[in-house]
Amino acid sequence: MILSDRDIKKALKDGRLKITPAPDFETQLGSCSIDLKLGNQFRIFKNSLHPYIDVKGKIPIDDIMEEITIADSQPFVLHPGELALAVTQETLQISDDLIGRIEGRSSLGRLGIIVHGTASVFEPGWNGKPVMELGNLGVMPVAIYPGMRICAFTFEELSSPAEIPYNKKKNNYYAGQKGPMASQLNKDFEKDKKVG
Repeated sequence: MILSDRDIKKALKDGRLKITPAPDFETQLGSCSIDLKLGNQFRIFKNSLHPYIDVKGKIPIDDIMEEITIADSQPFVLHPGELALAVTQETLQISDDLIGRIEGRSSLGRLGIIVHGTASVFEPGWNGKPVMELGNLGVMPVAIYPGMRICAFTFEELSSPAEIPYNKKKNNYYAGQKGPMASQLNKDFEKDKKVG
């Protein structure tokens, strides 16, 4: 069951959801979603330094990307075909009996901007700054700005609280993230090496 606007407000009041800083319901609350704002931290590819990405980490993924911070008044220009990781201004905490889903905004989608490629689900027990996989599918560069409404979150109730929420999993690579962390996929292979 997807939470309605009144149920989102109730979940925030009851502490099942925590959004910091607190959202402005008048501008950010939809009928069944809440908009979050673009932060000013981005992680971009240094594609001229490496010939390819090796998911086993032979070329460290952190070396393939660099983190940049822009001023609140400065635009971040996303060119066609580019992918950049970005965070919201807000920190989001989800209780053990809810999941969150990140969605794009129609107004940005009409310009070619997507906010996630595959990672739309935020598991029960998730806590941190949501990271978006910003992409430009359009034909023109688009300037986006910190503080603008960038994505919408919907929330669904689970049939029962998760037995092992995300923040208690052993391989919760992104729990508590404060910035746009690079992919941690290579850790899956490191784990396999230890087992094999």
